[in-house]
Amino acid sequence: MDDAAELRYYEDEDTPGMKTFKGATTGLVAGTLWGAIIATWHDVPRVERSVALPGLIRTLKMMGNHGATFAAIGGVYIGVEQLVQNFRMKRDFVNGAVGGFVAGASVLGYKGRSISTALSAGAALAVTSGVIDGLGATTRTDNGKEYYPYTTKKRAAVE
Repeated sequence: MDDAAELRYYEDEDTPGMKTFKGATTGLVAGTLWGAIIATWHDVPRVERSVALPGLIRTLKMMGNHGATFAAIGGVYIGVEQLVQNFRMKRDFVNGAVGGFVAGASVLGYKGRSISTALSAGAALAVTSGVIDGLGATTRTDNGKEYYPYTTKKRAAVE
């Protein structure tokens, strides 16, 4: 399993639609968790007679808002990346950069409601994706060793 072509074979088992769905689902989960973390940093709103559990309601709204935003970014990014890859018939950093620009410009530009926000968010995601893809999308170097959760050597018999 150390061959790069073999890893790409396993990666290509999913259809572009399934990859987009997985990207959106991963974004939803990550965004919901991030929304819960952000909600803990804010003060609890004051208690009113007509609103039951205002802190819980605010927390759930923040979780939903962040979850939907991250899901949209993940889905648009992977979807556009797959479209560009299938159109160009190449697998390189350009696909991810285009996906990052479209995701940032469309989703974050819509939320920011300005062209300058859309362009800067798109550029930031495009550069980030291009750098990560250009560097091989890894933070470790392959030293050729395989690590198993068990030993592969036979033990000496204890007498």
